[in-house]
Amino acid sequence: MILDRRTMIGGALTAAATSVGTPMRVLAAAPPPAPPAPAVPPELLHPEYRAFAGPLAQFSSAGPPMTRDGLEQMRNAPNPFPDKLRNDIPHERRVIRAKDGHDLAIYVVNARPGTARPAILHIHGGGFVAGKAADAVAALQDLCATLDCVAVSVDYRLAPETRWKGSLEDNYDGLSWLFDHAAELGADRRRIAVMGESAGGGHAALLAIAARDRGKVPLCFQCLVYPMLDDRTGTTVKPPPHVGTLLWTAGRNHFGWESLLGVPPGSRQVPIAAVPARISDLTGLPPAFIGVGTLDLFCLEDVEYAQRLLKNGVQTELLVVPGVFHGFDNRMFPTKLREWFTNTKINALRRGFGIMPT
Repeated sequence: MILDRRTMIGGALTAAATSVGTPMRVLAAAPPPAPPAPAVPPELLHPEYRAFAGPLAQFSSAGPPMTRDGLEQMRNAPNPFPDKLRNDIPHERRVIRAKDGHDLAIYVVNARPGTARPAILHIHGGGFVAGKAADAVAALQDLCATLDCVAVSVDYRLAPETRWKGSLEDNYDGLSWLFDHAAELGADRRRIAVMGESAGGGHAALLAIAARDRGKVPLCFQCLVYPMLDDRTGTTVKPPPHVGTLLWTAGRNHFGWESLLGVPPGSRQVPIAAVPARISDLTGLPPAFIGVGTLDLFCLEDVEYAQRLLKNGVQTELLVVPGVFHGFDNRMFPTKLREWFTNTKINALRRGFGIMPT
């Protein structure tokens, strides 16, 4: 059985809640016992997340490696923690025509014609091989309500059926559509940001580079939440033993990148233009926010990318959160640290949109 991020977090929360005596509805069954992942020393874990570490390590090491044969099961697995949609923030699914002629689904959140508000082009995560835009709608409703903005989330085609050029073009078509339809959405063309989490953050970084190179859409900001930026992580670049053992591991990372690229990650065959961390020219990109935890597999690659942005004259806010792992800000984790990180991210978006932070 292949476990996606929602299932793993759900199972970890269930087991952790049982161990600490917190009332919580059981939403995912525990998997069969599996060899534990490499231990993370307790002192390296944030206190609010220590209860989740053991169960999450078991889920991270459970089951066989990710394979193409198991993708359909993973993609179709029910969400153990479905978010409740709001009634006060409008949302709709639309189907637009991509540049190459295929139908492309997008989700529009908080459109309001006759206004000129900030806009976000959102790209969901899922290791390049899973996930769907619909699962982000509830969180985008909250974000749009807080910032009084409009958002468009793209249901880009997934790897390995579609390689990196196809997903990039899908995301660019979504961004171009937002720009072209700004008036009917109530969006300000001068205040459009890209945002994504995990693989979606990697897609967003690549989209920002494409937008710069193509010159049509002038982005004002890029919000990258623990972005997946470098195919070499876990292959030719080995992380410290305590990093990348919870939730998103080097093995899963290898599968995701190989699916996207169509060649072995970390090899000389990798197309430079497909990997943000391999692209040498980062000048002229919009200001950036990058947030990541110290136990996340992506920590060092994200720090390095932030440093390179700064060296290329890009105003960049880097937030490295001690003691947390990949996905720590998921709404399924009821922690004060998650709330603080989310507020920090929102304030970064405010600054990017020219709004006074609160």
